[in-house]
Amino acid sequence: MTDQQRPILTSVQSMPVISRRSLLRGIGALALVGAATGTSLRLAEPARAATASGTLKIPTLLEPTTSGGTDVYTLAMQSGTTTLLSGVSSATNGFNQSFLGPVIKVKQGDTVQMDITNNLDDVSTVHWHGAHIPPSVDGGPQNTIDAGGTFSPSFEINQGAATLWFHPHALGTTSEQVASGLAGMLIVDDATDGAAALPNTYGTDQFPLIVQSLPVSSGGVIQSTTAGELAATTSFPLLVNGSNVAVNGTPTLEVDAGRVRFHLLNASIADIITVTRTDGKSFTQVATDAALLSKPLSVTTLQLVGGERAEICLDLTSSGGSITLQATVAAGGARGGSGTSSILTLTSTATTAADDLPSSLNTFTALDVSDPDATRTIALSNTGNTMFINKVAGTTMAAMEASEIMTTLGATEVWTITNATGLTHSFHLHDVPFQVQTVNGTAPTGANAEWKDTILISPQSTTVIAMQFTDYADNTFGYMLHCHNTVHEDEGMMAMLMVMTA
Repeated sequence: MTDQQRPILTSVQSMPVISRRSLLRGIGALALVGAATGTSLRLAEPARAATASGTLKIPTLLEPTTSGGTDVYTLAMQSGTTTLLSGVSSATNGFNQSFLGPVIKVKQGDTVQMDITNNLDDVSTVHWHGAHIPPSVDGGPQNTIDAGGTFSPSFEINQGAATLWFHPHALGTTSEQVASGLAGMLIVDDATDGAAALPNTYGTDQFPLIVQSLPVSSGGVIQSTTAGELAATTSFPLLVNGSNVAVNGTPTLEVDAGRVRFHLLNASIADIITVTRTDGKSFTQVATDAALLSKPLSVTTLQLVGGERAEICLDLTSSGGSITLQATVAAGGARGGSGTSSILTLTSTATTAADDLPSSLNTFTALDVSDPDATRTIALSNTGNTMFINKVAGTTMAAMEASEIMTTLGATEVWTITNATGLTHSFHLHDVPFQVQTVNGTAPTGANAEWKDTILISPQSTTVIAMQFTDYADNTFGYMLHCHNTVHEDEGMMAMLMVMTA
């Protein structure tokens, strides 16, 4: 299929936005319309009140309007300014605000519509990272939104509980736009007993922690290229939910719950973040980036490469009512952050211990890879700052078509990812999660032995993964596989995946 044959889904004109005041004035007429059409309408609220206190910035929980059984969420990509370094103003972007974005919380089985307006001066997309959805609404480079345009993808939430996120994914500008602040969290819940046993009241015992090691020049200019990382004037402030912990101090959070659940996201464009407790004690991991774990896992360290997520629970009544988390940053690009900083001090007023977590949270079934439908090699390499997958730099649609992987609906495949570079990469596959089989010949343990969608690929390593392509096929629109070091992605480490009808 040529570029001329392959449609690029561009922006479409949105319906006029109805203000809250206008909606209130016309509520009687709207009620009559709803009665005639079977449409349910409810007002969108800008935020849901949090019962916790402290200095931690808690992102707004975006509320939808509901029409005809579809929950409609409104997002505006917009520009602004943010103080990232002490006394310095930086030009930033965000969703519905100047930097970062709201949290969207959905349930398995929901039908949602994302009404996205691009108020930037450049073309963009919004990709639903980790979402199992059709490629025509995945938000990859085929789903572009022109400056001033809108895009309103609609899809069913077709997966169990997981921590996902949304961010731009246009050709050549992903790193710039993600670094500028265009990132928000999408939390999926489900009706299973395992999910119900976890803290799930947003702003009370459930919170996002978006951690970023962000390259910023001394003049406040956000950097998003190899040259920018290497510049002598670039520093790497550590941000938690958009706040510089070195400038604003360690964020604090006081709750009245005995157990708290955190949805962790490493939104750095390159750097690797390892989370620990300052006292060296353990905490409980309950999910990877792709799914709840089969059982709670006691860990003392949690490493997240760029784009990777995890969920953890902290029991406060067994820890004297106070726990401090810290993050150790390691450079994931040409140059990056370093050192260890406290990222959250959590205290609780609870006097009664939380009930024990169940011994089982989810059902994990290993894929049968004894006779896969296909085996492939995904070769990561580079020449200087040009990055390749299978010897092709995916910097244009034509180039990605040349490296296109073709599979069929229902196929189980085994991929061997070889990294011939001296660089660390963050491998991410769109559409379906995968299971790691081996890393340098050794089977993974702990959370890495279950479902994943983003993993660290070490220099000069070989990683074998397996996946099954379910539910969605499209002979026109494709998915992506790429390095989630967004600098490497823009430098060419991205290829297209086509899941075809059989």
